[in-house]
Amino acid sequence: MCRGKHVLGACVALAALAGASDFEAQGESRKPALTIEQLIEIKHPSDPLWSPDNKHVAFVWDRADIKNLYVASADGSGAPVALTSFPEGGVADAFWSADGESLYFVHEGDLWKVPSAGGQAKPAWSKPDQGSGFVPSPDGKRVAFVRGNRAEGQNARHGSDLIVRWLSDGAESTVTHDDVGIRGIVWSPDGNSVAYTAGSKIVHHDESPAYSGAKIIYRVSEYVPGQMYALKLDGGKPVPIHTPGEYGGLAWIDAKSLVFDGESKDFKKYFIYIADAATGSVKTVHEVDEEKFWSIPDWGEAGAQPWPSPNGKWIAFLSDQDGWDHLYVIPSTTGGNASQITRGKFEAWRPAWSHDSTRIAFDANTEDHPGDRRIGIATIGDDPAQAKIAYLQEAAGTNIEPHWSDGDARLVYQHTDTHNSADLYTVAAREGAEPVRLTDSMPADIDRTRFVEPQFVHYPGPDGQQVPAWLFVPKKLDRSKKHPAILWIHGDGVNQNYDGWHVQRNYAVYYSIHQYFLEKGYVVLAPDYRGSIGYGRDWRTGVYMDVGGKDAKDAWMGGNYLKSLPYVDANRIGVWGLSYGGFFTLIAMTDQPTLFRAGVVVAGVVDYVMYYSDPYHGDWTASRIGTPEEHPDVYAKASPISHIDRLERPLLVLHGTADVNVPFLESVWLIDEALKKRKGDLVSFMMYPGEFHYFSREHVLGDAWHRVEEFFDTFLRAPATTLPARKAH
Repeated sequence: MCRGKHVLGACVALAALAGASDFEAQGESRKPALTIEQLIEIKHPSDPLWSPDNKHVAFVWDRADIKNLYVASADGSGAPVALTSFPEGGVADAFWSADGESLYFVHEGDLWKVPSAGGQAKPAWSKPDQGSGFVPSPDGKRVAFVRGNRAEGQNARHGSDLIVRWLSDGAESTVTHDDVGIRGIVWSPDGNSVAYTAGSKIVHHDESPAYSGAKIIYRVSEYVPGQMYALKLDGGKPVPIHTPGEYGGLAWIDAKSLVFDGESKDFKKYFIYIADAATGSVKTVHEVDEEKFWSIPDWGEAGAQPWPSPNGKWIAFLSDQDGWDHLYVIPSTTGGNASQITRGKFEAWRPAWSHDSTRIAFDANTEDHPGDRRIGIATIGDDPAQAKIAYLQEAAGTNIEPHWSDGDARLVYQHTDTHNSADLYTVAAREGAEPVRLTDSMPADIDRTRFVEPQFVHYPGPDGQQVPAWLFVPKKLDRSKKHPAILWIHGDGVNQNYDGWHVQRNYAVYYSIHQYFLEKGYVVLAPDYRGSIGYGRDWRTGVYMDVGGKDAKDAWMGGNYLKSLPYVDANRIGVWGLSYGGFFTLIAMTDQPTLFRAGVVVAGVVDYVMYYSDPYHGDWTASRIGTPEEHPDVYAKASPISHIDRLERPLLVLHGTADVNVPFLESVWLIDEALKKRKGDLVSFMMYPGEFHYFSREHVLGDAWHRVEEFFDTFLRAPATTLPARKAH
């Protein structure tokens, strides 16, 4: 039976299932039940690249943080062909050769080359040549990169050189040097100039707090932005661009000018700037004033901006001036008033200009389906004010990040839905065109009919506002009985849940593990608390001067919603979350110490004064709640570690030692405070050596998910109404 909407034009047939945790075949052989090991095998595709002749798409396929390069026929015929098979690490920054016969990619700090038809991959140079930031020229014949200098000997040079090398014969030239470092190389459209940032660096600060012991040093990283430069490659001198503070989104408009954006120091103004590459002078061509803070997602979801058209005539950007994230266009020569391209109570993200500069592809959700996204095309022509919008398919699943083929006839994009993790599709750039599937990222032995589709629900938050959420109920659940439930709280703040697999690999693994919990008989609820994206500016900025306040209540009040369901046991509800979701989990476990029977914090923030003081994260925090000196009352509310003495139920803490998003030291402090407050018997802690914020490696995922499974099974599966007695102190 279909659920009333199509998955890329074809219904997914759902086989009848016999129970929530004991599935049996009905008239046909069934594949085995889901396992954690199966789910870890799900791959994630990224970075699709059209071949010069538009007949193939190259992409990176990531399996448990092992990334290899593949190529698929653009018409969907045959399975993708693996071009590399590295057992660890893998590939990055791939690009096609000018003739389409080869693909270049970065592996272990060197540029490699592999035939596009398959064959042996090998370094592009005759001898290893370590570098970073490899960027091909517009014609694909040269590559620019940064080579670090070794500080050895009396005449040694420090810092980095910017190198331009011919791919044909390896001839190279050093075009500039910086004593600190160089990053962010961007070629001009004619290939005669580059822009880059020099002097940027990471300053490491080491600390060894008394509660951790003098022999263990924790390193936090401070980013120093540096100075932007433009440089003609015919022997000119670097021209400093007079940036008015923090900047981003650097791109060339044409051979003579650049565009970038920035924010005011109070985060309430957003600017688009144009720079003269010959003089370095800068002018403001557009300005946006925000009541609270500029909150357009600038990574992962919406993408960096602004986006100049290939012909240099227009600049596209996103703004939420009417309350929703929409696409706007301004003339690159005059700037000023912008033409709004998309309109409505939905969010438009990830725009991509066609090569002929007449159309912009993008992805957008809809008012009645905030968890779905569809691919749209805005036909700009010569007048953005007269733009016409068309969508390539009905809102079915989550379709994102379109990329134009050369000639602009087709698009490649990523799709997820309730039965499929992320995969790549191509489609003709016209209404009614049937999409073509290029990849299948699921292991063949996974039975997709077991997957549970979410229901979009709402429940009241602390001020009566309706909190959107996604409810998962196991198939054929016996609703006459009471069952355990799990509240999952997503991280980032500026993120959301989707109607199916998450679009990002980092959160898709959590969707996967919840499907496993559903098969075990758990009910799952995933709220999109205020601060989440996809629901308009007011919901996203509802955290202003209230981090850890109503947003946290939105999240933990999902526990009250679960208690209201007649088939959920109010005494067997668990809560867990990653990062910002871990922060909310800790708030829930201390503010509402008996609402949840057990909680899991994955790399969570424990105190926002500590998070603000980490040099890498001050801006995110200050934009929402100012500084600790300005608003000590707000920061006091955003400090669940201050209330760890209220903890009454078991807590599992998981954290990677290499985490730079939420420093590992936060969990170390949490454990110390829990011990001091005589809560050590309630807290379990597992650290993962060398693991980053988002767990990705197979051995880490396997241990973490089995550990969480055992923890929840211990405290939630048994229908007891009381917990084991605590040890006396």
